[in-house]
Amino acid sequence: MSETRLSLITRGPTATRELGQTIGEQLKAGSVIALIGELGCGKTCFTKGLCAGLGIPKKHVNSPTFAFVNEYQGRLLVLHLDLYRIDDVSAGLDVGIMDYLSRAEQGVAIIEWADKVLPLLPDDRLMVQFNVLSPRKRQLELTARGRRFGRIIRGLAASNAMLDTCAKTHP
Repeated sequence: MSETRLSLITRGPTATRELGQTIGEQLKAGSVIALIGELGCGKTCFTKGLCAGLGIPKKHVNSPTFAFVNEYQGRLLVLHLDLYRIDDVSAGLDVGIMDYLSRAEQGVAIIEWADKVLPLLPDDRLMVQFNVLSPRKRQLELTARGRRFGRIIRGLAASNAMLDTCAKTHP
């Protein structure tokens, strides 16, 4: 499976949300977005942008840490999973992640703390690694696996509009 990578630096929550929205506008049914990073690094902020791109108001999007999953309806069904409270793949199976991934074939799955279940995720996915550079600045390492997400990443890399809010880095 081919991989396409892009590293961007966002300079605040608005830029992180806008990047998410740009990606969200291009998502199709069956999309799986794997978000990885420490607590408070911007995963939920990015998710609000993804959902905005799918037609869901950001005020409706909250981290489902204690509920495990929130469902939103926009132009596609969005399953927003937060795996903070699980320890490993076995626990992911116990909470029914395979059922959620199956349902996401008709919508979009956005998975926070996805590193805990990476072996269970489909090969065709977009992985976003968040690194905190300062209280407002984040480095987002986007890794697209498969053609669907590769096109999105190449489009971001070529987009002058994204350069207004994000700085490209060379990994």
